[in-house]
Amino acid sequence: MGPRRSRWVLHVDLDQFLAAVEVLRRPELAGRPVIVGGRGDPTERAVVSTASYEARVHGVGSGMPLRVAARKVPDAVILPVDHQAYDAASATVMDTLRGLGMVVEVLGWDEAFLGSDADDPEAVARRVQRAVLDATRLHCSVGIGDTKVRAKIATGFGKPAGVFRLTRANWFEVMGARPVVDLWGVGAKVSRRLAGHGIRTVEQLAAADEAVLVAEFGPRLGAWYGELGRGEGSAVVDDTPWVARGHSRETTFQRNLTTREAVEDALRVLAAQAHADTAAEGRPVFRVGLKVRYAPFFTRTFSRKLPAPTRSLEEVTAAVLDLAAGMEPGREVRLLGVRAEMVMPDDAPSTSSTPVRGRI
Repeated sequence: MGPRRSRWVLHVDLDQFLAAVEVLRRPELAGRPVIVGGRGDPTERAVVSTASYEARVHGVGSGMPLRVAARKVPDAVILPVDHQAYDAASATVMDTLRGLGMVVEVLGWDEAFLGSDADDPEAVARRVQRAVLDATRLHCSVGIGDTKVRAKIATGFGKPAGVFRLTRANWFEVMGARPVVDLWGVGAKVSRRLAGHGIRTVEQLAAADEAVLVAEFGPRLGAWYGELGRGEGSAVVDDTPWVARGHSRETTFQRNLTTREAVEDALRVLAAQAHADTAAEGRPVFRVGLKVRYAPFFTRTFSRKLPAPTRSLEEVTAAVLDLAAGMEPGREVRLLGVRAEMVMPDDAPSTSSTPVRGRI
């Protein structure tokens, strides 16, 4: 169908997706605190991928170290991540959504935007929920908005398994007094930078002087944060297949790396893995990136544009090792990551002018 602006944007978000898939496979876990992460071993370095609502009430959340989650909920069932099972469940959900005759923009495993011109979007949302439940036995929440931003944020008010509408008419009533960190695309760091200008609530962000925002974040993001405070932005749902800009591989080491040789050996492996991913797509690499997490938990990133696009593993590896020269000597390393960014194909869809398209 391609890009299409509809009267309504619906954001469909599967509830506790990974945990829900695991409970379907193990019905005896229903009602119990379930945590999914790593290889399912809390003694290893790994983080929580998702947690059931029964675990979340104890403060367990995505990105939390698995060992911390295990201490918070000693009786939790901790399971390893099973990418194949989640891929299969996600594919069934997205096929079901496409079968409803609307434009479907897939955002990830467990969420998508839909476009609808219906007079009663709540009825459409309930039809979506029934279709997904009948096809997969998975529950989903649906946010309804007149922009993608409002639809995405509305979903949070509908969870679990509910429907909520957020539009220009009730935006400030619902969101105005809330902290800016509640907005899609505003994390803790951006929230702190905004607070430095006395901007703490959504309403304050909406009313902020754009010149102040541009001075702090640059012309593109500064203007976008202002729009975000007002809930504005794109209402175009685009089912054009997403084209990856690059591939990343990273490893958290069970024991810190303590020597330059160990770091370089690990980087060669990661570079080869990322390069293999790009080679499978047949596109050359034009930029490489390096992610380093020092012990105990301090992260730095580096990147470099290559002199010319290349398909050579040797050139990619050499560039990654050159970036590693900027690492702090003598510091133990607990995580390394390598990213290879590729030249986009000529027929790739143009990117949005805001960070909303794709994955925030």
